[in-house]
Amino acid sequence: MAGLEVLDVVLASLSRAFCSPLAVFVQIQGCFICLTLAIGWAFAASVRNKAIRRMKKSIDNGNSFAFLCDDINDLEHSAQLKLPGVSVVMPLKGFGEHNMQNWRSQVTSLYGGPLEFLFVVESTEDPAYHAISKLISDFQDNVNAKIVVAGLSSTCSQKIHNQLAGVEKMNKDTKYVLFLDDDVRLHPGTIGALTAEMEKKPEIFIQTGYPLDLPSGSLGSYCIYEYHMPCSMGFATGGKTFFLWGGCMMMHADDFRKDLYGVVSRLRDGGYSDDMTLAAIAEEHKRLISSPPVAVFPHPLASDLSFSRYWNYLMKQTFVLESYVSKVNWWMNRALFSSHCYLSWGFCWPYFMATVHIVVALRAPCTSEISLKEAAASSCGSLLASCLVICTLVELISMWNLTKVEIHLCNQLSPEGPPVSLGSFNWGLVFLSMLVDNFLYPISAFRSHFSQCINWSGIRYYLKDGKISKIERLKENGSKYTDLGGKHLYGKRTGPPTKSFLSSLCRRLVQWHQPKKFDI
Repeated sequence: MAGLEVLDVVLASLSRAFCSPLAVFVQIQGCFICLTLAIGWAFAASVRNKAIRRMKKSIDNGNSFAFLCDDINDLEHSAQLKLPGVSVVMPLKGFGEHNMQNWRSQVTSLYGGPLEFLFVVESTEDPAYHAISKLISDFQDNVNAKIVVAGLSSTCSQKIHNQLAGVEKMNKDTKYVLFLDDDVRLHPGTIGALTAEMEKKPEIFIQTGYPLDLPSGSLGSYCIYEYHMPCSMGFATGGKTFFLWGGCMMMHADDFRKDLYGVVSRLRDGGYSDDMTLAAIAEEHKRLISSPPVAVFPHPLASDLSFSRYWNYLMKQTFVLESYVSKVNWWMNRALFSSHCYLSWGFCWPYFMATVHIVVALRAPCTSEISLKEAAASSCGSLLASCLVICTLVELISMWNLTKVEIHLCNQLSPEGPPVSLGSFNWGLVFLSMLVDNFLYPISAFRSHFSQCINWSGIRYYLKDGKISKIERLKENGSKYTDLGGKHLYGKRTGPPTKSFLSSLCRRLVQWHQPKKFDI
């Protein structure tokens, strides 16, 4: 009983403290953060909805191929002959659960112009090499695709090194280059939609898109979904944006041939993050980044995505703010660092305070502690907790609505594929992941800031003055899996892959034809 009495006194003291002017400000601020997110997601859903309505109107007007283009006349042979050449450069690392289906969605694009695919690996020992070789052999008569072995990076991240190696090998007549991550699941008309926008607006420097994460059921997967959702607002603009996602970037091929603004040299000489570097270049030279409303891609997360892999992914995301290409870029990254950390904990603290207010209200009838009864009698705590509950519900409903709209849009854009479903989402875990992710973000950000090094797929990068200064290969002791896709990163050191690997690969190829819960 003495322990409960002490607890009652502590709860009463906390409840009074959380009704002070500063605490009230923090709780009201938390409500405003929730409402701001809700409003942002509502606007994003409106932009995506316009694209859905436009497609439906086109279908009603007799265009049964609205998922490919708005005007069915664009599918005429004479129009297709005028389409520009596109080179798709995809840096690969490892082979995982959803890769084969993602790669198939890319090579089976219904773009009618000259199209080539450049799959770039660091060596033939990478499991991705053997998997993609099999895929290319299956489509060898229908797809212009090849594998580029880039070798090991020495001055930049391996991903950037692979991207630049692919650019060097692209066709000399290519007009646009499209960089894709290997976990991007394209729609049949994605390349055509991006190219049409580039043709219509030559002033566009980079076109981009964003993934729609499909959680696999673990807390880690929901944390990644929640981490990406606020960012999705910046990509659902229907046009100009300041954000850039490295998983999907279409650019003018000549910008790389001419090293315009130093896009090649700045990436090659110490570049860690491709999207942050290119976004900084675009901002420096006042060039346009655009995100069309149809550039949203379903992204199934690994079924065995553990919390530790989520944590490693979060550290990689916060680490990008430590890289920069100019002093102005450094200041912008510091501003993002500070504001994100402040808002993340500004989001979490009100829930702790509201929990105390609720516990005091529930405990008061069961105790003789006068101070606790007085604290419960105050309307301040109950009112603040009630406001936060209401704002949280509004926020979750808005998040649910945007997710529903984007899922509908993805289904419209890929009518030939199995439909994506909202039914598997656990909204209790979504709420929990919001608290976990926002609480951990500042911790990860400060760790990245003070360590100035990161382990990315078995490679440790060290930064100095915002650029990579040292690279360590940790093949023996590093992680064997990537964070999101659960991919095997390493094959055998010598010789062809073993029978067990081939058997696993064959099973995955067979499973591709049998849609699973998180493939739809």
